[in-house]
Amino acid sequence: MWRQRLPSGREVFTTFPDVLFIFELVFGGLVWILIASSLVPLPLLQGWVMFASVFCFVGTTALFFWYIIGVRDSKTSWKLLDIFYHFIAALFYLSASLLEGSVASTMEYDLLYEHYLENVFAAVFSLLATLLYMIHACASCCRQFDWLESQRLLPDWPSYGV
Repeated sequence: MWRQRLPSGREVFTTFPDVLFIFELVFGGLVWILIASSLVPLPLLQGWVMFASVFCFVGTTALFFWYIIGVRDSKTSWKLLDIFYHFIAALFYLSASLLEGSVASTMEYDLLYEHYLENVFAAVFSLLATLLYMIHACASCCRQFDWLESQRLLPDWPSYGV
């Protein structure tokens, strides 16, 4: 059954879409590390990519931590914050992946192949982060507005003792 309330404690690790926090942190951290370790031929473009990845990493870590310690309750404002944040993060990462892809395509022959690959992988990981944030935002919308349960599109999921 689709959960109407936000998880707290260990439920964060077992509920969808909240389990995506872990993967968002992993891919966001990879983008951050790859951009920080690569050469920066276009500082304005890659500066935005770095800002987006650091902002989303810190924001996701804060939300994840708040969910684990149970600071929030089941009020609508927390659910709307979850939806709003993940849509903003998806837009940030979408713009970052497009900019990083353009940087990687312009520097294909200018730098060492190793630095070129770092930027290509940063673009790929930022696209994966975009996909994760978008899935999380859409699933949070479904949790908020109860679309899937009212349409009988979701089966009854086992709770596994949670």
